[in-house]
Amino acid sequence: MKKILTVIGARPQFIKASVVSHALAKRPDEIEEVLLHTGQHFDANMSSIFFDQLSIPKPRFQLDIHGGTHGQMTARMLESIERIILDEKPDRVLVYGDTNSTLAGALAAIKLHVPVAHIEAGLRSFNMQMPEEVNRILTDNVSDLLFCPTETAIKNLEREGFCSKPITMLNVGDVMQDAALFFAQNASATIESKPKGDFALATLHRAENTDDENRLRSIINALNHIHKNIAPVLLPVHPRTRAAIQRLGVELEISVIDPVGYLEMIDLLQSCSLVLTDSGGLQKEAFFFRKPCITMRDQTEWVELVEIKANTLAGADEEQIIKSARQSFGSTIQVAHSPYGEGFASEKIASCLAK
Repeated sequence: MKKILTVIGARPQFIKASVVSHALAKRPDEIEEVLLHTGQHFDANMSSIFFDQLSIPKPRFQLDIHGGTHGQMTARMLESIERIILDEKPDRVLVYGDTNSTLAGALAAIKLHVPVAHIEAGLRSFNMQMPEEVNRILTDNVSDLLFCPTETAIKNLEREGFCSKPITMLNVGDVMQDAALFFAQNASATIESKPKGDFALATLHRAENTDDENRLRSIINALNHIHKNIAPVLLPVHPRTRAAIQRLGVELEISVIDPVGYLEMIDLLQSCSLVLTDSGGLQKEAFFFRKPCITMRDQTEWVELVEIKANTLAGADEEQIIKSARQSFGSTIQVAHSPYGEGFASEKIASCLAK
């Protein structure tokens, strides 16, 4: 039997891990999965609610590491994960996405000569100012098993010379699509405070926006204008965003609620008419439910969505965000085939890990 140590720490990773862990649990004679939660997302609405809602097994290890600079957080995680790897002696470490938890798990493993599998490998925004871009590139380069969500991700790795390395690259599809399809059929959680009728769903948390006063002010001005002149805007506020807005002294003139669980977010996605976000995951989730999306970033990892006109890149440009909202609001995304597979990524990953 193989022992897999799975390292997670942030909201999107909980969602991805939910479907992969369920797939691994179907192979009890082949795989033992040990969950390690770094604590990167520690607020109850950002962490524990996801474990409860998604029926993820309680992590065997809870590190409670959050706060501080990127270097401080990653270093503390690296030290703790290394100690756990030495004690648990896993056959492989499994990491997701592009967070500090991802990089810490991958570095701790490879320095101890434990092979690494990376889910969502090959994604690139081509913006090295983003800490997520640094994390995903470094993680790919120390992993020997790269689970790519799209053909574009495979091509990114090929351009970077991964074909000449002793690694395995597989386009398995996107585990987020697995989760969206599964939980949309089983979700019963609803948000009573959501606007009646058509509304726009917004999220705002990327450091490139929240830590830049000009970008943050421009985005908030755009959201306020859309709320007043196009349709109500509902914003579940990330804790870091709330603190940044308070420091900036700008006024949110939109509907604001606390962070929500994944099932509530699915309810909001199914109900809304437009998504405005700087999240990576929500861009795809909007597409899964065929809702138009405006991305308030200068680049996106999900270039397929821009190419099929399901996603519009507006940056932090106030006028461009408003213009795109007018053009996109209420439209329906229609495509013949999904670039993210057919909803069987987690089963393919489990099968590969068992081999």
